[in-house]
Amino acid sequence: MKKSVWEPLALACAMAVSASAFTLTGKVSDEQGSAVSGASVLLVKNGLSTKTDDKGEFKFHEEGMSVMGRVLPGYISVNNGVLSFSQRSSEPVQVQIFDMMGNRLLSETLYGSGSLDLQACVKAQGSYYANVKIGSAQRSIRFTSNGNYGSSYSGNTKTALKRLTTTETLKVIADGFDTLSVILNKLDTNLALTVKKPKAEPQYAYGWGLKNAPVPSSGCGKDTKLDYKYRASGKPYISFKWSKGTRDVRIDIPKSYDKNKPYKLIFGMQCMGGWAGGVQDEGYYGLKPLDKEETAIFVAPEGNGNQAPWGQDDYKLFDELLAMLESSFCIDSSRVFSTGFSYGSMFSNGLSWNHQDVLRAVAVYETAERNIWLPQRQNKGIGWMGVLGLQDGLCTPTMGRAARDIILTLNSEGGKAKNEKAQEYGGSGPHVCYDYTTVEERFPVRWCTQNGGHIWDHKDPGQQKSWVPQATWDFFSKF
Repeated sequence: MKKSVWEPLALACAMAVSASAFTLTGKVSDEQGSAVSGASVLLVKNGLSTKTDDKGEFKFHEEGMSVMGRVLPGYISVNNGVLSFSQRSSEPVQVQIFDMMGNRLLSETLYGSGSLDLQACVKAQGSYYANVKIGSAQRSIRFTSNGNYGSSYSGNTKTALKRLTTTETLKVIADGFDTLSVILNKLDTNLALTVKKPKAEPQYAYGWGLKNAPVPSSGCGKDTKLDYKYRASGKPYISFKWSKGTRDVRIDIPKSYDKNKPYKLIFGMQCMGGWAGGVQDEGYYGLKPLDKEETAIFVAPEGNGNQAPWGQDDYKLFDELLAMLESSFCIDSSRVFSTGFSYGSMFSNGLSWNHQDVLRAVAVYETAERNIWLPQRQNKGIGWMGVLGLQDGLCTPTMGRAARDIILTLNSEGGKAKNEKAQEYGGSGPHVCYDYTTVEERFPVRWCTQNGGHIWDHKDPGQQKSWVPQATWDFFSKF
C-alpha cells in the first residue's frame, strides 16, 4: 500500500466539499409551455432535492464554506496515487504532471466531480509531481509509480481520463409525466426543462404492441404467502401440490425478487415420462440460466400422468394456476410465455390456439398439430417459435410443419404467410432459424430446423452447448 498523501490544500478543501458555492435555477414546463408545479427535482450525486413552485420554478443554492477566513471553490485529495476532486463552482480543477527533470507529461482541465489515477498517466517507474490548481489556490503533490501501468495505457495519458466522473444528473419526476433526466456539466446555470406525457399505448381488440409497458398483475405490491425453499446456490424456489394434491408444481423466483416490479412468467411443460422437477433441473429448457438480470419467474406444472400427461382438464388447470400466480406474485400479465418438448410442446401449441388473450408467445420443441385433446381454434394471432429435428420419427416433420402452418394462417392477413417459403436446414452446417416476413408484426413466427431426432436440445456440429435456449430467449425478447 502506498502512503496516503493529504496536502494542506487538500485537507482544507475537504472541509468545504459539502458546501461548495453554486446556484442552480430552472423552470419545468409541459409540452404546451404550461408550468408544472409540485414536481420533484433531484441532484442525484449531490443528494439534493426540491420541488417546483406554482410557477414551475426551482432553485438549488449552496454557500461556499469558509476555511481560515477564505471561501474555497472545491475539494481535492490524493490517496494511493488517485486524485479525487470536486469542482462545484465556475472554477475548474487544473492538473499538470511533471517528471523529476521538469518535463511536463500531462496538462488537463477538469470539471465536475470525479477521480483521476495519477499513476495511470505515467509510463515509467519513478517519482513525479502533480501540480493541482483550483482558482487561485494551488499545490504540488509528489507521488510515485511502480511502472505497472504502462502496458495497459501504452503511455497514452489521455486514457486515464476515461475514469472521470465529471457530471451531475438532474432528474425531474412529476405525476402524469415521464421522468426527465438531464446531464449537467456545471451546476452554476439556469435551465428551461420540458417534461412529456407518456405515449398512450395503442389499443387492440386483444394482445399488445411490441415493447409495450408492463401490465402489473394483482399480486404486485403484495407479500407472497407461499413458502420458499432454497437451492444450494441460495436461489429460492417454491414446490407445492396442485389439483387435489395429485400434482407437483415447481416455481423459481429471482433471488432479488421485488414485489413491486412486474416479472415475465415462463412456463415449462413436461414431456411424456417427465415431471415438474425434471423441467426445473434442466433450467426450464435452458432458459433460466440465460436470465442474468433476473427478469422472469419460471414455473413447471406437472401433467396428469406419464402416458398422456396433458388432456382437456389441463386447460382449466392452466387458467387456475395462472390466476393463482398472478395474484401471488408481481407478474407482467402482458408477458406470459409457454414452452415445452414433445407432449409438453403439443400442450403449449394447443394453448396457442385458444389462450391468445393471456399468452404472449410460445416456443415448441418437436411439436405436432395433434394431441390427446385440442381446443377449438380462435381466429387470433400469437407469437410462435417452432424447433424441428428433420429426423424426428415421433413428432415428424410433416406434423411439425402442419402445426406451424396453422399459426401462419392465424398470424397473417388472409393466411398469406402460408405461401411464404421458409429457409430450412440444408443437410450440413449449423441450424437454420427463419423469421417470417409476411406475418403481422405483433405476432412474429420463427421456424428453426436442423438434423436430429426427437430431442429438444439440438446442437450445432462440434458444439457441446445447445443453441435452442438462446434462440428462444432472443425470440421472447422481441416482446
